[in-house]
Amino acid sequence: MSDPATPEAPDPALPPSLRLLKWLVIVLTLTMIGGVITVVALLVTRMPQALGTPAPGLPEGFALPDGARAQAVTFGEGWIAVVTADDRLLVFGRDGRLRQEVALEP
Repeated sequence: MSDPATPEAPDPALPPSLRLLKWLVIVLTLTMIGGVITVVALLVTRMPQALGTPAPGLPEGFALPDGARAQAVTFGEGWIAVVTADDRLLVFGRDGRLRQEVALEP
């Protein structure tokens, strides 16, 4: 009769299919850890470059037409687009002059 005070030894060997599954889980875990480390490393090394680029500025003397209030501003190469509160799209050149005005449908 076995003594309840002595711990029983675990099964000496797993079936071959469970041994394979165990190793596959270990490999998957290591792969996922490596992937997370790689993603974090890429974010850490790439983000300072993206954050270091200065935002484009408005040219000197840039002014909206009277009564216009900006809701959104978009910078392109050689132009600046401003969406106003009264549903207009104003496109300015880099020199600050109004190039085009488009009425938007509400």
